[in-house]
Amino acid sequence: MRHAPSLPLPAEADVARTRRGDWQTIRTLLPYLWGYRGRIGAALACLVLAKLANVGVPILMKNIVDALDPRIAALTVPLALLVAYGLLRLSTTVFTELREFLFAKVTQRAVRRIGLTVFRHLHALSLRFHLARQTGGLTRDVERGQRGISTLISFALFSILPTLVEISLVSAVLIARYDWTFMAITAVALGLYILFTVLITEWRTHFRRQMNELDSKANTRAIDSLLNYETVKYFGNEEWEATRYDESLQRWERAAVKSQTSLSALNIGQSAIIAIAVALIMWRATVGVVEGTMTIGDLVLVNAFMIQLYIPLNFLGVIYREIKQALADMERLFRLIDEHAEITDRAGAPALVTRGAEIRFEHVDFSYEPNRQILHDVTFTVPAGHNVAVVGPSGSGKSTLARLLYRFYDIESGRITIDGQDIRDVQQASLRAAIGIVPQDTVLFNDTIEYNIAYGRPGATHDEIVAAAKLAQIHDFVSKLPEGYATPVGERGLKLSGGEKQRVAIARAILKHPAILIFDEATSALDSRSEKAIQTELKAIARDHTSLTIAHRLSTIIDAHVILVLDHGRIVERGTHVALLAASGVYARMWRLQQDEQRSTSTSPDGGERQAPAAGQLPDLNEASAAAAAATLRSAS
Repeated sequence: MRHAPSLPLPAEADVARTRRGDWQTIRTLLPYLWGYRGRIGAALACLVLAKLANVGVPILMKNIVDALDPRIAALTVPLALLVAYGLLRLSTTVFTELREFLFAKVTQRAVRRIGLTVFRHLHALSLRFHLARQTGGLTRDVERGQRGISTLISFALFSILPTLVEISLVSAVLIARYDWTFMAITAVALGLYILFTVLITEWRTHFRRQMNELDSKANTRAIDSLLNYETVKYFGNEEWEATRYDESLQRWERAAVKSQTSLSALNIGQSAIIAIAVALIMWRATVGVVEGTMTIGDLVLVNAFMIQLYIPLNFLGVIYREIKQALADMERLFRLIDEHAEITDRAGAPALVTRGAEIRFEHVDFSYEPNRQILHDVTFTVPAGHNVAVVGPSGSGKSTLARLLYRFYDIESGRITIDGQDIRDVQQASLRAAIGIVPQDTVLFNDTIEYNIAYGRPGATHDEIVAAAKLAQIHDFVSKLPEGYATPVGERGLKLSGGEKQRVAIARAILKHPAILIFDEATSALDSRSEKAIQTELKAIARDHTSLTIAHRLSTIIDAHVILVLDHGRIVERGTHVALLAASGVYARMWRLQQDEQRSTSTSPDGGERQAPAAGQLPDLNEASAAAAAATLRSAS
């Protein structure tokens, strides 16, 4: 019986180290609201008017009660007081709803702008960040952060501020009309209530913050497991995944129970303070009526004031907790905005201008980690309109060349230029617009085939999309589908085979019309017949382009203008296919090894026929051959 590894609780030191502070979070939010200061001012005016009307209601009620005559009550109450009472009641509702109407656009626009800012910033972050991120936790942080903005604005404007305005108005009336003891009881009760609420809620915030951390971790595990559904099924690990997920949920459950039980203690304490304060106020008012210093109307007024004050205060604990939770959620969202973008455009960087698109790597050194260098003094040129191929065993740094050309990372020394322009000195958008790639591992959007092809050039017409699909040898396949180009491809394109996905990627690159083409084993998932047809098309397409071909199958690059042999990040040989074979060096040994691999795998040991790999298949598909090839390269270098 296997047990899932335990999930460590979030360390308080880590949480404290990344905490921004509530006021810093609020200051980050304010610029997004400042553009709507006119609406905010109007909403605040409505808030004050609503509270003036609300405070006026008990005062009118006092006058009505005092004007009552037990014998002819209906005749002695002035009609104006009754009308005014009704109007004040209506005004409270009208101004409250008008306030919400005015502020609705402010809240939703702020949420939209911040969400868009975060989305753009996430796309601006380096590949290094995205390789390390956990998608489930990241999306949950963004979702909670956006919801937190709405919560904060809603409670601050519609609950806290109105209550403060009402407390101020009621206090002014009590001081002006009654004995100081009324105000003293009210003030002491308010102070105790707020102090008790803040202290207990601050204590409870630890549990809510812990719940957030554990919720994100549980969500990350769930999404990661579902994204790897097939792998889970291959190894029969459904129960293993469920156990790991349940362990996360158990920890979340314990934190949630603590949070809920502490809430009960908070509510009991709040109710006790309110009950004692209201009892004291009513006792003092009753004494005043008995002594003749107060009227029945004064008793009604004081009681109404206490009810109006303590009903919203009764929710102060919930409101304060929600505001603190909203600030914690926003803190995580704004921390994403604060995440440093490793690759940025220099100030005033011009757009890349291509004049044939000659590529030069000049003495390039690069490492993903400080203690593990990938490329060592790599120098080569891809002349305009030429095709240069790069071959070598897995891990030699071939795909790193494409990532550096796209400027997903910055190199440590040397430089990379396109038509003499250092790619670090031009705008990233213009650089990437000039390059098209057909990756070995094609991941598609969960949309239609047409959308995925059109992603190469959004706005392309349907006829242009079909033309690109024909060149990629996928049009006939798509035409036979019931929904044609409107066929959904599923999550990451899993409804299509590897070859079909690769042909979509080829069509997408064709549609882009880039000056530079990168083929990262662009036909590795195709059958021999499709590969041969597409190779012919790719050669025709690349004829007028500068192209870099990263190859595993040597047979696919025999007509390249120059072939670079890369091993452990160093170029150990370069030349044409014929010249490299004639040199009888590393490339020649790799070629012979692959030809031997093809012949040896065409027939099984027992004499039975089996599927042979495509000619020139790199030996790293076979462990023994891979080891031999790697040893050959190491000895040559």
